[in-house]
Amino acid sequence: MANGQWYPPEWPDRIRALADGSLTPVTPRRAATVLLLKDTPDGPVVHMLRRRASMAFAGGAYAYPGGGVDPRDDDRQIRWAGPTRAWWAERLGVDEAGAQAIVCAAVRETYEEAGVLLAGPDPESVVGDTTGDDWEADRAALVARELSFAEFLDRRGLVLRSDLLGAWTRWITPEFEARRYDTWFFVAALPEGQRTRNASTEADRTVWIRPAEAAAGYDKGELLMMPPTVATLRQLLPYGTAAETLAAAPGCDMTPVLARARLRDGEIVLSWPGHDEFTKHVPAAGTATVTTAAKATKAELPAVEAGTRKNSPADPPAVTAPTTPSTTGGGPA
Repeated sequence: MANGQWYPPEWPDRIRALADGSLTPVTPRRAATVLLLKDTPDGPVVHMLRRRASMAFAGGAYAYPGGGVDPRDDDRQIRWAGPTRAWWAERLGVDEAGAQAIVCAAVRETYEEAGVLLAGPDPESVVGDTTGDDWEADRAALVARELSFAEFLDRRGLVLRSDLLGAWTRWITPEFEARRYDTWFFVAALPEGQRTRNASTEADRTVWIRPAEAAAGYDKGELLMMPPTVATLRQLLPYGTAAETLAAAPGCDMTPVLARARLRDGEIVLSWPGHDEFTKHVPAAGTATVTTAAKATKAELPAVEAGTRKNSPADPPAVTAPTTPSTTGGGPA
């Protein structure tokens, strides 16, 4: 049975073009995404959203909250707590301005897309409920880029809690993709008193799910996901709590994962170093015969949402992946 690996139909031609030198790769845009975790009696669950099928990039795929760096995310006036910018620069493999921008993007995008804010009035605390109309107005202004994150924090008298994030991994979109991202993945625990909601215009549903259940849905071809999403889900499996996951983050390898396309024995082999499960074989010429997961775009998790767009009820219990594909249809991660 085919799994749920996202594999667009235009990829074979673009892979061949890259291999023969007729395709010039675009420069990847920096981005950040967050694996938001919370503990349950059955173990930690992770917050995921399904990208709308109409999205140009990874439409229909399940992913995590995240998105591109805003040019203003490196504003030196941003209120900051936790490890220094220099510490983050070394951890993320960039300069200090870049490190701040990436961390800021991770926190900002989590608030924009999930309504969860990793910030507090001082370095030792974090805000509580953020579902009021005034919070929603600020969130909408952030999404519209009418308000920078530094301005938002200053207006609210808040500091960004970088210590609530753990750098987890880094993936770069393959060179043959038309839209490319250099994405840093982080882990974080849902702050006490906050709850998620589907605040993203790019998603048509959100869920809390055990990593093992989500990975199983992918393996069965029921849930469409990009390789980084599946890989990070599997990396969460050994940990029994959100705290254990965060404690493991400092030891994670941040060497970027970039797919390779090379010619071998008359075919192009597409591989992701260290992740053999995603390897694809594409004919060097002509129409590719590649197993795809197109049907997975119609699969979905049970109709138990993480919340509505605002003023949602409390988060529901963790949900599990379906045992059979649903018949109803529907950043970078």
